Amino acid sequence: MPGTVGRIPTPSVPTPVATAHPWAGTPLGDPQSWDPAVRAVADVVLSSPVPMALLLGDDLVLLYNDGYAELIGDRHPGALGRPAAEVFAEVWREDGAGEALERVYRLGEPFLEREAVLPADRQAEPAVFTRGHSPVRDSTDRIVGVLTVSAQTTQLTRQLQSLSDFAAALSGTLTLDDVARVTLRYCLHSFDADRVSFAVDEGTAWRMVRRIRGELLDEADERLPPLWRRMAADSALPAVVTARSGVPSFATDGQPLRDVAVDRHDEKIRAIAALPLRSTVVRGALTVGYQASRPWSPAERALLAASAELVGQAAERARRFETQHGTAQLLQRSMLPEQLPDLPRLRIAARYDPGVDGNAAGGDFYDAFLLPTGALGVVLGDVAGHDVQAAARMGQVRAALRALALSDPRPDAVLGGLDRLVASLGTEGGTHELFVTVVFGVVDVDRERITLASAGHPAPLIRRGRSDDGNPTAEFVDVPPGPPLGLGGRTRTVTVPFRPGDTLLLYSDGVVERRWQDLAAGLAGLGAAVSAASGGDPRALCAVATAAVPGATEDDVAVLAVEHAVRPSRSAGMEVPAEPTAPSRVRHWMTAQLTEWQVPEAVVGAAVLCTSELTTNALLHAGTAARVEVDLSVERLLVSVADSGTRGQVTRAQTDTLSSRGRGLGLIEELSDTWGTDPTVRGSTVWFEIRIPPGEPRVGGA
Repeated sequence: MPGTVGRIPTPSVPTPVATAHPWAGTPLGDPQSWDPAVRAVADVVLSSPVPMALLLGDDLVLLYNDGYAELIGDRHPGALGRPAAEVFAEVWREDGAGEALERVYRLGEPFLEREAVLPADRQAEPAVFTRGHSPVRDSTDRIVGVLTVSAQTTQLTRQLQSLSDFAAALSGTLTLDDVARVTLRYCLHSFDADRVSFAVDEGTAWRMVRRIRGELLDEADERLPPLWRRMAADSALPAVVTARSGVPSFATDGQPLRDVAVDRHDEKIRAIAALPLRSTVVRGALTVGYQASRPWSPAERALLAASAELVGQAAERARRFETQHGTAQLLQRSMLPEQLPDLPRLRIAARYDPGVDGNAAGGDFYDAFLLPTGALGVVLGDVAGHDVQAAARMGQVRAALRALALSDPRPDAVLGGLDRLVASLGTEGGTHELFVTVVFGVVDVDRERITLASAGHPAPLIRRGRSDDGNPTAEFVDVPPGPPLGLGGRTRTVTVPFRPGDTLLLYSDGVVERRWQDLAAGLAGLGAAVSAASGGDPRALCAVATAAVPGATEDDVAVLAVEHAVRPSRSAGMEVPAEPTAPSRVRHWMTAQLTEWQVPEAVVGAAVLCTSELTTNALLHAGTAARVEVDLSVERLLVSVADSGTRGQVTRAQTDTLSSRGRGLGLIEELSDTWGTDPTVRGSTVWFEIRIPPGEPRVGGA
């Protein structure tokens, strides 16, 4: 039966208990009078580095060591010698803590709490413990108290919670870039690591991305494609070795990266764990490294294995998505013109953004081509649907339109022929659900006019560079309305002026239509954005148009812009090989070219610096050769850098971010007047525009 602490006046060597607290004034009395067995337990408690507490007598009076004192915080030292029910009064009954201890004291049955929040803890984030409670007996085998041993498991609990958050974050990833970004961020913080890497196979080689502790990353870096490095197929990197073998490895101490280190950060790593990705589609590995030796406990190994399992599943989903996405996008873009005409007095640009999640081919299309008369034919259309069939019909309509226009370029005749084609396709397919809208125009630059016809398509927009008050304006062309193609409707034309300084904008309904918003509001927003644009450059206006109406759209977005230049522009281009010296070569070429064109010195410096950053980024992220193109007009310098990579271009939101490191993004925003990104047939293009200040030297020194 439980009892009070036995008082046996047996002489004893003073114990630490005797000097720790004035016990004589407590119900326990002077420690010298305690039972020898109780004093022995007290000595063990006070000398142990593990948090321990003795709860003695019927009142469960507290005696504890330094480790336990640290856990209970500001309750120490007032808790010494006081009943536990008083010290932990606010939770003693409510959380069942007191009942568990009293049960051990009364019945002598040991009790283990696997996950408990210490009642005395007053931190903002409660600590989690595994606690063991055992009865304490005196020399006569009576129960005189309870011994509590606490082992903090907060870190493991946090890691398990973080693992759940990690799984949730990975569930939202679409590409391997997304998987890498989430994985590196999670592992670096959850495992408090010094180095984390993620490697995947590329067929004949490997590519790896790495993060290190203390690496400066801003918000832009977190949104952008990770910096992948290519590794040879026989690389000795632990990540590659583990990925090839499928067997995890754990180095506890040494220099595991000595022979393959790429910098001092790798050289400092002493312990590293490499876990293979469990996937049938993707071979790869995850590594976590530290600059100090590490024993890799069983719990830590299990947590790492679980993390690698999640990464493997996410990587498999991403690889399947990228394969499907790449096929759909290649089909879509292969049906669009790879190059638009390069004309001395007309500047042309287009932009296409896939709707939904970018994982399906769509029916929006655009085209611009020279007609036998010397005029320019421009078209933008929309075939309803987001599947391969819609893309195929789009290809048929686009090809037929060009053929009809080359035979008879009159817009009403072209759309009349297309109407019969679409009706025939519907009959052949046994469906009357074909919905095709299109606007076609003929730009006659010599006569400074445009002739347009529309079959159910949104009205074209013209930005007038010159108006009565001297400010640019935007006006929608009043094209006679016609029904969509295939319905046998009659199409009529309208001819409007198109003077130097004007820009024509054709667009799909995905630009202006939003759920729960009136179409008139979308059109008004587009008109306001175009009229407020800093210039009439077609590439810049395409970017302005796609961002004019706020809110997400599930429809495809296609825009085509044609500017009637005030003066002919000068253009030049350079192929950039995928080699380390390429950015330097681009800088020298750009400087020489712009100096020859007598571009103001301040513009040259800014343009060369921005182009160097974009070129470096294209080579790093796409890993392919790039092309730099420069176009100089009276009022602005336009520079674009195109690569042939495909990563990082999935959703419209992603294509709106510059694929550059944080420094490059800041430079472009600071030094240019406007910039943007455009998906191309086989890659992406990043461009920027710098306006030539009035009064500065013009093209050709004018």
